[in-house]
Amino acid sequence: AAMLRELERARQFGFTETEYNRARAEYLRQLESSYNERDKQKNEKYVNEYVRHFLDNEPIPGIENEYTIINQIAPNIPVAAINQLMKGLITDDNQALALFAPEKENLKLPSEAAIAKLLKDAKTEKLTAYVDKVSDEPLMAEAPKGGKIVSESKDDIFGATTLTLSNGVKVIIKKTDFKADEIWMKGVSLGGSSVFPDSEIININGLDAVGVGGLGNFSAVNLEKVLAGKKASVSYDIANKTESVSGSCSPKDFETMMQLTYLTFTAPRRDDDAFASYKNRNKAALKNQELNPNVAFSDSIQAGIYMKHPRIIRIKADMVDQMDYDKILSMYQDRFKDASDFTFIFVGNVDVEKMKPVIAEYLGALPAVNRKETFKDNKIEMRQGIYKNEFTKQQETPKASVFAFYNGDCKYDLRNNLLLSMTSQILDLVYTEKVREDEGGTYGVYVGGTLQKYPKEKAILQIIFDTAPEKKEKLMKIIFGEIDNITKTGPSEANLNKVKEYMLKKHTEDLKENSYWLGSIDEYLYTGMNRMNDYEKIVNSITVNDIRKFADDLFKQKNEVEVTMVSPEKK
Repeated sequence: AAMLRELERARQFGFTETEYNRARAEYLRQLESSYNERDKQKNEKYVNEYVRHFLDNEPIPGIENEYTIINQIAPNIPVAAINQLMKGLITDDNQALALFAPEKENLKLPSEAAIAKLLKDAKTEKLTAYVDKVSDEPLMAEAPKGGKIVSESKDDIFGATTLTLSNGVKVIIKKTDFKADEIWMKGVSLGGSSVFPDSEIININGLDAVGVGGLGNFSAVNLEKVLAGKKASVSYDIANKTESVSGSCSPKDFETMMQLTYLTFTAPRRDDDAFASYKNRNKAALKNQELNPNVAFSDSIQAGIYMKHPRIIRIKADMVDQMDYDKILSMYQDRFKDASDFTFIFVGNVDVEKMKPVIAEYLGALPAVNRKETFKDNKIEMRQGIYKNEFTKQQETPKASVFAFYNGDCKYDLRNNLLLSMTSQILDLVYTEKVREDEGGTYGVYVGGTLQKYPKEKAILQIIFDTAPEKKEKLMKIIFGEIDNITKTGPSEANLNKVKEYMLKKHTEDLKENSYWLGSIDEYLYTGMNRMNDYEKIVNSITVNDIRKFADDLFKQKNEVEVTMVSPEKK
């Protein structure tokens, strides 16, 4: 009813001048970004344009012409023209409404007559024009009292400039020429939610709610309004071991990104109504989630691996009301009250000299209490030894879901990272051939591996697939049989070469991405591993026997969690 009401309001009264100005500014900003990146477009963009031209006869004048034409046309299209268009888009005889819902006992759905009445009521309800509450107040009323850059050096590892600010903040700036209209940012510090006790796990899971209130003097909705036409965004994250802010912007909107960063640290906005709405949305989503049998599968997996550790609980609908907004805000402020141990990374089309005074003004003004801390080891141990759990669960389409998880001690370095990635990809190739193609037993077998640095250096490999219940045993024999093969004889030379070729090609592409450079610098600061150094040399040096030995070292430790969910047999 609320949705239909707003559509009808837009049809009757149209959009306001201020709404239209924001939408037009945002559209032109995106067009400008495409124009600035015109020499850096990926093949996919060209392919999609050609497809639309062929199928829909969409013109393709090229971004230079499009940019010139639209910038002449858009300022001359009045809001009245848009509003006239709305009257033709929403009429009494061009509506279709479809309702999708689960088949479930005691679930009352609206009848066709009730839905028809909603449509009719929206047309007859007495509506008033929308009032667009806008403010010409700037994002920040006044600039903070900034700090100073106390040292500057060149970093030989990544070819970056390193700054240290008077409040202890460190800044690493890497200039690239990959994109003309892109700067990526990440600021990170050790600690995260690990420093809070296990008893706060429900509030820890609610830390993402702080963002719903907006920043400074602006609600989340009004913040979007004030940022219209700018390419600048900032978000925060409080993970288990770190707290961080991430952002991106165009070079001309760098100061806006710095203002958003400053406000994220110093001025999260309390909004009790927005928090109540956050809780209601989450409760509705979590209640729906319970209807999915895969939730039971996921719960069994987590219990199998982490043995019901209190920090691994899944939040359920009835826990949401236990979230304490005051406590959540207090925990957030604790994580961001000290910037002295934060390191900020900037990668992209940066002008270091122009950025330095802006960095000093905003990042140099962030609060600092100079505490020395790291993350806490809360003993979230992975199960050692062999554990198996098979259970039945009624499902709409009978199937068997199989999850196999292996972990073992493994040194955290680039070579082992590449060996684990290669092992995963080789198993994926083998399973695609023998399980999917030869047996026709599943759409695909997922194989994924990760190397973990903290709290202990571990290799993790997991295998997941769905199949028909009657094919489960045969496919599991193939899955585990291929694990035996790779530990005894290694992969085929052909499969190893396929994986090497893909990894070298992907690495060459990654080296042209700002996000990859930022991630590599972040990885080096966090773990000491340089994934740029000798990547190609190590990939080329790995042999069939290296893969065999790596796989054998992992699987012979015999730490395996196997969880299977099967539909009950038909009677």
